[in-house]
Amino acid sequence: MTMAVYVYSITSKGHPVRLDGLTPVGGSGESLRTVTNGDLSAVVSDAPQDLRPRRRDVLAHQEVQERLMADGAVLPLRFGFTAPDEDAVRGVLEDRAEEFREQLKNLEGCAEYHLKVSWDEDSLLRRILDENDEVRRLNEEIRGGSASPDMPLVLGELISNEVQARQQALGAGIVEALRPFVRDDVATAPAGQDFLSVSFLVDDAKEEMFLATQLSLANQVGEECDFRLRGPLPPYSFV
Repeated sequence: MTMAVYVYSITSKGHPVRLDGLTPVGGSGESLRTVTNGDLSAVVSDAPQDLRPRRRDVLAHQEVQERLMADGAVLPLRFGFTAPDEDAVRGVLEDRAEEFREQLKNLEGCAEYHLKVSWDEDSLLRRILDENDEVRRLNEEIRGGSASPDMPLVLGELISNEVQARQQALGAGIVEALRPFVRDDVATAPAGQDFLSVSFLVDDAKEEMFLATQLSLANQVGEECDFRLRGPLPPYSFV
C-alpha cells in the first residue's frame, strides 16, 4: 500500500539537505527524506492522517524551511501540501523541471521580508484638518451650526478621499525607496488599520542596506505610522 507524502520544499539535487534532528509534520512515522528526479529534489515525509495546522506542526514545517534556506536556494511550499505518493512527486519534478530550475535560480541568495504599515487614525485626521483648507472650513461650519444638512456627508467623502490619497502616496513612496535593494516585490491587500502590506525578495548582499533604509523611512515618517517588518522568511510569496 502506497502512503501519501507531505511535501516541504523543492531544491536542486546539489543542495546539502541537512535534515538530521528535524521533526516531521505530524511528529511520527518515517523521518524526513528526499525524492529526486534528474537534478531536482523534493523534501518529504509521510503525511499524517489528520493533518491540521496545529502550532507544533506549523513550527515543524517552518523549521525545515529555515534549515534548508541556510544552505542554499529552496522553493518552499506552504503548510499542508501533500501528494498521493513519491511517484507523484517525481512526476511533478519531471513535468515542471524547467520552471522549478528557473525559480531556484531567481531565489538564489535571497530571503523574503514582509512589511506592514499602519497610520494612526487620529493623527492622520489632525494632519488633514491642519493642511486641507476645504476640510477645515467645512468642519468649522458644521461645528458652528451654519452647515447645510448634506454638508457632513460632503465632509466625510472629502476626508475619506484625502485619507486614501495620502495613504497611497506614502505607500508608493516607501516601496520605491526600498526597491533599489530588492529583486522583486509583491503587494497584498492590507487588512485592519494597515494601508500597506508588501513582500520583498531581498538579495543577501543588499540586506543590510534594505534594513537600514526601512529603519530610516520609519524614523522619517515618525510615530504617526507603525512599521512592522518580519524576516528573513522563506520566500513563499515568490514561488
